[in-house]
Parts: sequence; C-alpha cells; structure tokens
Amino acid sequence: MTARGDVDPAADERLRRWRLVLGGDADGTGCALSGADARMDGALAALYNRDGGEGQGERSGGLGASAPKVARWLDDIRSYFPSTVVQVMQKDAVERLNLTRLLLEPEMLEAVEPDVHLVGTLLSLNRVMPERARESARAVVRKVVAELERRLTQKTRAAVTGALDRSARTHRPRRVADIDWDRTIRANLKNYLPERGTVVPSRLVGYGRRQRAVQREVVLCIDQSGSMAASVVYSSVFGAVLASIRSLRTSLVVFDTSVVDLTDQLHDPVELLFGTQLGGGTDINRAIAYGQGLITRPTDSIFILISDLYEGGVREEMLRRVAQMTAAGVQVIVLLALSDEGAPFYDRDNAAALAALGVPAFACTPDAFPGLMAAAIERRDIGGWAERELGRAAT
Repeated sequence: MTARGDVDPAADERLRRWRLVLGGDADGTGCALSGADARMDGALAALYNRDGGEGQGERSGGLGASAPKVARWLDDIRSYFPSTVVQVMQKDAVERLNLTRLLLEPEMLEAVEPDVHLVGTLLSLNRVMPERARESARAVVRKVVAELERRLTQKTRAAVTGALDRSARTHRPRRVADIDWDRTIRANLKNYLPERGTVVPSRLVGYGRRQRAVQREVVLCIDQSGSMAASVVYSSVFGAVLASIRSLRTSLVVFDTSVVDLTDQLHDPVELLFGTQLGGGTDINRAIAYGQGLITRPTDSIFILISDLYEGGVREEMLRRVAQMTAAGVQVIVLLALSDEGAPFYDRDNAAALAALGVPAFACTPDAFPGLMAAAIERRDIGGWAERELGRAAT
C-alpha cells in the first residue's frame, strides 16, 4: 500500500508491459513509451499492426517491400528479443507480410536468425533461387544442420549402437569370455542350490560378437509436401547420422507425386536437403512401393514413413503394401511429424486403417527419435513405447 501521490514502481511496470502488449496511443493505459521501449513497440507494430486503422495510433507501421527497411527491422528485433522470440517473429513476418521474395536477397539471408522453419522456407524456394543468393542460403542451411547434428548425433549413435549390441546377445556363447555372467546368473536364479551355495547355469547368456556386417536395414520414406518442411529437415539429419553407423544400411527417399532416392547424398545432409523439392502433391502408395523394393532382409528391416497421410494416390493399394511388409516381418512405423511442433494435421481415416494393421502412427519429437530407433531395433512394441514415452514427455 502506498501513500497518496507516491509512485508505485510495480504498478508502473505493469502499465508499461500492458502498453507494449496493446500498442497504440488509445490503449487506455495512459502510459507513454520512449527510448528502447518506443523502438521495441515500433518493431512489433511493423509486424503485427501493419494495416493500421482507427484507434491504432502509432502501431500501424509495416515493412513494405523494402529490403533495407526489412534488414533494419531484423537487426532491431535481434537487439530487443531473445533468439527464440526472433525466430517466431521471422516466421510470422514471412507468413503475414509475404517477405518470401526478399529472402532471395543475399544481404537479407545474412541478417536473419537461422532456424528449422527458415530452412524449410529456403528449400521451398530452391528451384527459383537466383545463383547469387544460393551460397548465402547454403550458409544458413549449413549453420542449422551443424547445430542439429551437435544436438542429436551423440544421443542417436549411443541409443542405436546400444540397441544393436543388446539385440545381438546369444544363448550359445562359444567362449567363456563371451558369457555375460551378470545376466546368466539372473536368468538362472531358480536353479540356486542352497546346500552348495551355488547357481546351476542351465541357460547361458552371452554377448554377441561385434559384427561388421549389416544387422538392420533402415528405410526412411519422407513426404516432402509443404506442410512437412520441418520433418524433412530433421529426417535428413537423422538419416545422415544413421548412415554413419556401419551396422545399419540406411536408405532415404523423398516423395510428392514422384519419388527421389537421395541415399547417395546421406554423407552430406546440406546437399541432401537441397535435393528435396518442398510442395506439390502426394502419392504415398508409389513411395511405399519404391521403399519396399529397397528391402532385402524383411525380418531385419525397419521402414519409417514420415507423412501426414493425405494420400493422392491409390489408398487401397497403399494399405495392401503396408500389410505385405508387416506380414513379411518388416517393422513398419508411421510418423505423422518429426518436429518440435504440436499435434499435426493428418488423415485420421488412414491413420486408423494403419492402426488396424498393427502399424502405429504418431508424431515424434527429434529428442525422442533416438529412443524410437532403439525400440525398433530391439523389436519392442512401438505402439506401447509411443504411449509410454511420448505420454511421459507431454506431462
């Protein structure tokens, strides 16, 4: 409680924050902005109140189509807001102010804050990008890919190689050195002889010898329609990581109404991404047919379809092919999205039809994907894994 006429700093700060949220002189707060606050308000106005209108006051800016003005605005928001907020504002600017054309300017690409959404936008412009902007675009994509690899590679390799080692255990170890004594004792506790104080090992559990040969085949089949942009970026990075593991044979194909095999680009995820073409229609059946042809050892294979399941091809044929693969022993998984975003839009009828075939369909975050791969390699119940792991992450 303050005396009459005293200044309440907390109340003033609340008014200031409301003024920045509401904008305009007629917002009812009676709070004037100056200095950095006024410049911050102007940056917000340029994006979110560009149409102006009666009662909008000074928050009626707009960025127009001026590259210098947009570049200054990008500098401003990077000064006033944290990088996570900057990325959201950049994405909103592209969508609300139609700044896509300006992203083809090298000086603009050098000013933006790189993130997965920006990479998706650049990839969608790949075919119309002038040569002078291409190297700047590659630099943006390269920076984002490097950050994703730093974040995801170690976890993925650890999860996958651990799962391969566990799945290689044998019950017929050839040498004493191959026996896993801890697991052997636990597996034979029922054979404990109290009078002798010992366990009779009627069943041996051994380490599988480290194999140089391929143990699993992995096929990543990625929908490159416009709504799947973030999933394409993450899938490409994961594909490159999986391809670096000798015990896996990894293939990666992208599709719209046609199918492109990008397996030979897995050594360079940046080149791989520039080999995609975001947008267009969708023929999931054709893509599955091609991916099915890459499988040579069904019982040792994992087929991952990353798609929102909106099928433009022959639905019945698509479902028949999936049923054929599962009957042959292929571990089939459908990811409705592989991104950090929320619940995706997807074809619920097709998802339900796949579930009836025993094929789970769910969205997966990049941080959860290594665990998913480990579960698939060990042939665990993927539906149960998703319900448990992703449900835990949601809470």
